[in-house]
Amino acid sequence: MRRRTFDTLVSLTGMLLVVVLIVAGSLLTWGHFYINNQVHNQLAEQQIFFPPKSAFANPKAGTEITPSMIPSVSQYAGQQLLTGQQAQVYANDFIAVHLYNMPYHGVYSEISTAARTAKAGSTQATSLASLEQTSFQGTTLRGMLLNAFAFGTMASIMGWAAIGAYIAAAILLVLAILGLYHSRKTDPEAEILTGTHDHI
Repeated sequence: MRRRTFDTLVSLTGMLLVVVLIVAGSLLTWGHFYINNQVHNQLAEQQIFFPPKSAFANPKAGTEITPSMIPSVSQYAGQQLLTGQQAQVYANDFIAVHLYNMPYHGVYSEISTAARTAKAGSTQATSLASLEQTSFQGTTLRGMLLNAFAFGTMASIMGWAAIGAYIAAAILLVLAILGLYHSRKTDPEAEILTGTHDHI
């Protein structure tokens, strides 16, 4: 095969890949912003706020604010929960801590089992029924927030993937242009491997 033909084919293939990467980057960019907007809007509707800054002044075990919450939860003090990252912190470092401090560590299945086996009408049954409802609500909210975090993470990955696609497209475009430029300077009779001329 002639060297000029080979360079032209490779360069045109590179141009085609540039188009593919730009299309992929565009779709990834759209997905990134779409998911982020959905996460933001869904969380905004819940109107969840982190405890105010003053609440973190005296953290104590067994209270609303425990010492374990200072490194993570306190950074969002007073803010409305609107992002996937905030959702993860609220779910794992706030709700989960309170659930763990409940009887049976707040595990809904265990509380529900205990509630069903308690004597109907007893103080224990009433207490467990209330505990069961609290555990269910907390566990459900935590699960929903972690779903928001998962989607937010996917949006971030798509954003970085889009940037990678654009960078790869730019590099390939430069290489393709250089390849076309090189093909114009190549001897029309030069072979790709031997560099000899075809006299047939």
